[in-house]
Amino acid sequence: MRLVLLGPPGAGKGTQAHRLAERHLTPLISTGDLFRGLARDNTRVGKLALEYMDRGELVPDDMVLDVLLSRLSEPDTIPGFILDGFPRTMAQAVALDEGLAREERQLSGVLKFVLPDEVVVKRLSSRRTCTWCQRTYNLELKPPRYDSVCDADGAPLTQRGDDDETVIRHRIEIYHRDTEPLEVYYAERGLLRSVDADGSEYEVTGRAEDAMDDLVGT
Repeated sequence: MRLVLLGPPGAGKGTQAHRLAERHLTPLISTGDLFRGLARDNTRVGKLALEYMDRGELVPDDMVLDVLLSRLSEPDTIPGFILDGFPRTMAQAVALDEGLAREERQLSGVLKFVLPDEVVVKRLSSRRTCTWCQRTYNLELKPPRYDSVCDADGAPLTQRGDDDETVIRHRIEIYHRDTEPLEVYYAERGLLRSVDADGSEYEVTGRAEDAMDDLVGT
């Protein structure tokens, strides 16, 4: 299955993307993770992308497309993939369709994770990330066993620059402005299914699986 995950920041797309990818043995492609990896490798593109992300801004389309389409050209994505964080603009959505069409592939479906704005703010402002392995925690929903350190490797936990409340609210505004129009784009093609993202990880995964089953059955 070739799947796109949409939804506001903090709706749990990353967590659900990992769970679905593991369940279905499908490559997970996160543009945020790709850029953070490039930044750790000290590349110019990675560092520049991280500056946009820390301000809560969208990375320019040309930068995203270069990195994303390159990843989609790798052999492991031919049977399927799950995209987290892409597309975020109409230009990116059209470019994705065109890139897949050149390889005689097309999207199987799009899951939209739904969560109220104020819940998004509360979730993201409580999020912490391991400085080494990038594992994420939530101080309210999924806290580490010990304060301020990662359960897996003991490395310090930190708050990402884009998880500051002011930045979060800016990210939400950008989502409503630039990414929500994609819902209509995909709904008109019968590809969109909504998933209530307010609940435990397991509950939301069950809802996402139901939505995927519905897509396969259409």
